Amino acid sequence: MTSSVLEVSVSPGHTAAQVVAGPMFDYQALAATPVNNDPFPHVVVQDFLPPDRLAIVHAELPVSDRGGSFPPEALRLGPSAQAMMGELEGPALKQAIAEKFGLDLDDAPSMLTVRLATREKDGQIHTDSLAKRVTVLLYLNPPDARFAGQEGCLRLLRSATDLEDYAVEVPPTRGTLLVFPNGPTTYHGHRTHVGPRHSIQLNYMTNDGRARSELRRHRLSAIVKGLLPRV
Repeated sequence: MTSSVLEVSVSPGHTAAQVVAGPMFDYQALAATPVNNDPFPHVVVQDFLPPDRLAIVHAELPVSDRGGSFPPEALRLGPSAQAMMGELEGPALKQAIAEKFGLDLDDAPSMLTVRLATREKDGQIHTDSLAKRVTVLLYLNPPDARFAGQEGCLRLLRSATDLEDYAVEVPPTRGTLLVFPNGPTTYHGHRTHVGPRHSIQLNYMTNDGRARSELRRHRLSAIVKGLLPRV
């Protein structure tokens, strides 16, 4: 996998930045990673966003303690971060995930959100809405002592009641990709972490009324947050 780096000028709020030319992600690493079925089918790919690209993208992300999810258009992003968002919703990743899990995602709408920080109330055990066929998480944080101490590390759980009964723990660092098809028992959560924690969530949605409702809420959120000063 090869790429080059270009020097460009960026919008107000950013200084001149390097922009990666070519694919952002290591699709070969995703293809080579087998599906792990414990506690439910998933893949974890460390350095899916390789270190050189992660350093560039991370420098272009807002730093904020505001919790909740943001549509990318509500954030002040640099050019490489913008390019990465576009590639996440592109056909290459969708096809790779469809092949990995044996799914037909050709007609699946996508929904993309960004989290900048987590709050004390975040990380409780939950499953994602069944309107979301597949959840894709990309973690954009450098290594940190609190993450090394298991704060904010997503756990894939064997039950709905015990955060310590986990099969896999995913630190939110190093451009790590986590993908899993949703289901009624895809329980996950993390220990409390208060502070910056950059992550992106991409969902491939169903085509039913629940998904249309969520997509409408997402679009409304984008409109409302777009009226506010960008983070």
